[in-house]
Amino acid sequence: MTDDLIVANEGPVGRIRLNRPKALHALNLAMCEGVLEALEAWRGDASVEAIVVDHAEGRGFCAGGDIRMLAASGAGDGVAARAFFHAEYRMNHRLFVYAKPIVAFMDGITMGGGVGLALPCTYRVATENTKFAMPETGIGLFPDVGGGWYLSRLPGRIGQYLALTGHRINSADCLALGLATHYLTSAKLESVKDWIVERPREIDVILEGSSDVPDDAEIMTHRDDIDRLFASDVLEEIYAALDADGGEWAAKTLATLRTKSPQTMKVSLRLLHEGAAMASFADEMKQEYAVGAHVVQRHDFIEGVRAVIVDKDNAPRWDPATPEGVSDHVIDQIFAPLPEAEAWTPG
Repeated sequence: MTDDLIVANEGPVGRIRLNRPKALHALNLAMCEGVLEALEAWRGDASVEAIVVDHAEGRGFCAGGDIRMLAASGAGDGVAARAFFHAEYRMNHRLFVYAKPIVAFMDGITMGGGVGLALPCTYRVATENTKFAMPETGIGLFPDVGGGWYLSRLPGRIGQYLALTGHRINSADCLALGLATHYLTSAKLESVKDWIVERPREIDVILEGSSDVPDDAEIMTHRDDIDRLFASDVLEEIYAALDADGGEWAAKTLATLRTKSPQTMKVSLRLLHEGAAMASFADEMKQEYAVGAHVVQRHDFIEGVRAVIVDKDNAPRWDPATPEGVSDHVIDQIFAPLPEAEAWTPG
């Protein structure tokens, strides 16, 4: 087991605590494997009635995945990147289908891989510290870890808006969209966790009884604009709608899109379009694994990580630089299934 993960039994509750504070608890391969190992051990253990997932010291919950490693691997043979995705997606799927209740406490930054860790859980608790986003298009990636499943099931076109822009939302937004099941002030968290350990069969009652009312959900004030301006699954048509709108919000949103990778914005739109019709979460993860295996070895991901994470000049040179330059053929190549021997399986 890795030091980046604290796994313990507390009476009838299995505790998983992310413990990589200097990286805002971003997931690495050993952490994903550790979560899988713990879930497997508790699956057949009748004395464990519920699972709690949170973070240890420092800010968190979880800022994503091991992006530097993925980019370094993608610039080479991609083997380490695929191994990480394979384990991470198995963890996402195992959480999704797990028979025992799981409570995720999204107290802090919940982005990328952190979203993939929290959203499959039965209960998802947001606090005033929650900052939720899928910001992948800004580094030439796409909203994976089940993003094609979850975002495509949000009201109207909000999922497409979040996928393309990487917009950060707060706890009120998460609650309004169903991404969080409960909102609690962070001052209550330790007491609530103690109560869950004491009464794991009463999680509903404990969370309902401890819930607070957040401020109004800001994203809902833009719901009509989002549904109208992001109505198309064609990126060029979204650009055109935003450009023709003439309003300040549309102009700012278009300026945001122009900083993102055109290639992976197109990947995201297709991912959500197909994700809405996926028969199972396992089918979604199989597709995302194939897409991820291709994307991590393409120019935009390696360049995006250089610009945003390594050099921090925030001036990525996307190739192609415009939506018009990204052909349907390129997107078809990215979505090509892997040979069966290399494909993702739930385990």
